[in-house]
Amino acid sequence: MGYAMSRLEIESELFEGGNVTSEAGCSNRSDKPFCKVDHEIAQLTNLKSVPNERLHQLMPGKKKLPVSPVKMLAGREGNYSRRGGFSSADRCHMISRYLPVNGPWLADQMTSRAYVSQFSADGSLFVAGFQGSDIRIYNVDRGWKVQKNILAKSLRWTVTDTSLSPDQRHLVYTSMSPIVHIVNVGSATTESLANITEVHEGLDFSAADGGYSFGIFSVKFSTDGRELVAGSSDDSIYVYDLEANKLSLRIAAHMADVNTVTFADESGNLIYSGSDDNLCKVWDRRCFVAKDKPAGVLMGHLEGVTFIDSRGDGRYFISNGKDQTIKLWDTRKMSSNTSCNLGFRNYDWDYRWMDYPPQARDLKHPSDQSIATYKGHSVLRTLIRCYFSPEYSTGQKYIYTGSHDSRVYIYDVVTGAQVAVLKHHTSPVRDCSWHPYYPMLVSSSWDGDVVKWEFPGSGEAPTPVSKKRIRRRYYY
Repeated sequence: MGYAMSRLEIESELFEGGNVTSEAGCSNRSDKPFCKVDHEIAQLTNLKSVPNERLHQLMPGKKKLPVSPVKMLAGREGNYSRRGGFSSADRCHMISRYLPVNGPWLADQMTSRAYVSQFSADGSLFVAGFQGSDIRIYNVDRGWKVQKNILAKSLRWTVTDTSLSPDQRHLVYTSMSPIVHIVNVGSATTESLANITEVHEGLDFSAADGGYSFGIFSVKFSTDGRELVAGSSDDSIYVYDLEANKLSLRIAAHMADVNTVTFADESGNLIYSGSDDNLCKVWDRRCFVAKDKPAGVLMGHLEGVTFIDSRGDGRYFISNGKDQTIKLWDTRKMSSNTSCNLGFRNYDWDYRWMDYPPQARDLKHPSDQSIATYKGHSVLRTLIRCYFSPEYSTGQKYIYTGSHDSRVYIYDVVTGAQVAVLKHHTSPVRDCSWHPYYPMLVSSSWDGDVVKWEFPGSGEAPTPVSKKRIRRRYYY
């Protein structure tokens, strides 16, 4: 016990006063952070990730430094928190310090590009979708064994998105088609070949338009599992009622492709959307004042929005943009006026095959309504995704994102600093996912690799990964 405590003390002192480096590329940047959030969300984040005030009294004069594990344990034994144990904020304060940056360990390697990859809500399953029609569901608790290998039906170009139902019994997948397919994940069949070994039921999202062809970029289950929301290439948002088995709502939402949609919270009443028209919009299904009129609009991105992730409270969300930024939004700052969304380009640029113009990097929207902007990663060639870190283990203290430069970036929400950069892949990282409870992050890339990053790791040396070349040049 004495040795263990001494080791913890040494590690904690290194963390508090020293520079800790990581083979995975943890950032020890000495330059100023990209932003500073002087806003209510900073207080909310601190409430979730800062330990009890009484624990700080163990460190006179060092209140701003993290409280070491040893001193937190001593505080718990002395009942300084008056809780008889650690609070959720105490837990997050400890776990969030140990980022999943060790590795990587190879989970799978395919010969086609990985487009989507996400943990289930409880972290027991992991879903990855590839351009070559494969959608694999891994059993995380059983050594990442492939529980189900789904061969997508009627695939057009690639699997653009997947979503697992809250009860983990069904999975939906989309491509550049108005038909969303649903698969029974709970069945015993491992090889799920469309309409051969299993039926992949098709949900027609084009019924209201008489079969008009469009593609779906984004799909999400509602929290109760009764509805799907989708964003499409015909500038619209669709809501599908699974119990009635019919389309229940279509909104002509934007002036360009709707690349991303999500439910704002558990109620299912609020929907966030992001589009190539550079706008984020908020839709309240309880009070449509006029047809296709949003509850509010949020301006600030200078280029199209590729992805939106909600904090889950119906108030804050983040968006990734082709202007090479992530923006943090407070819906209380939204407006109904979009006349300020003017054209900013005095150059020709297409993110699918061109680098971002240097002269555009310092531009700022004159009516930017975001409350923070995070820079460092790159959003090119494909609809790269970003997320809040898990609430249970980090108190949503971080934002993480894939990047065109083949890396994963982790930012501090409050300071905007890059706290880690994960380097392994050789092609764009389109999607990544942080385990909801453990310090584990999985990244998937166009190089076909699905790899795990952990802290402290599995105890084994990282699995060597053989690289291969993928020559496809078509993007969306």
